[in-house]
Amino acid sequence: METGSPEGAGIPGGEPVWRGLPPGLLRMRRLLLVVWTGVLAAAAGLLPGLLVGPVWAACALLPVAFAAWCWALLGRNWRSWRYAERADDLLISRGVLWREETVVPYGRMQLVEVTSGPVERRFGLATVQLHTAAAATDATIPGLDPAEAERLRDRLTELGEARSAGL
Repeated sequence: METGSPEGAGIPGGEPVWRGLPPGLLRMRRLLLVVWTGVLAAAAGLLPGLLVGPVWAACALLPVAFAAWCWALLGRNWRSWRYAERADDLLISRGVLWREETVVPYGRMQLVEVTSGPVERRFGLATVQLHTAAAATDATIPGLDPAEAERLRDRLTELGEARSAGL
């Protein structure tokens, strides 16, 4: 879900060009929700059903109802994540009820790493982690395509080195 090119992001006085996260992250999170719901529903229905009586097997519906609610919340949360590259900093915005926007100046970046765990690799995703001198401004962009994560890492590293050279 790209809304523009990063080159136009540095226009002074212009709006930042925001990029959303790819839908693979939402698919991965929803699949994990379904898997864990199945495990919890089986445990919640099987144990009471065997130990107390068959009527108590209806307890399996509680995790299913909770998962249905979480399904919608995952979609809202996924849509709330976005990032924008500007001339001097990187913006990361997220949150549904409490919006949080992180501004990471390129000159303050100390380390940019790309990670991908086994589940992320299975879905073709990677996470970009930004480390700065201040621990409170460390930022993460989850669920990117590996090529985009590497491009972003290389670009941020290059801009960080260029900006910190003057310090």
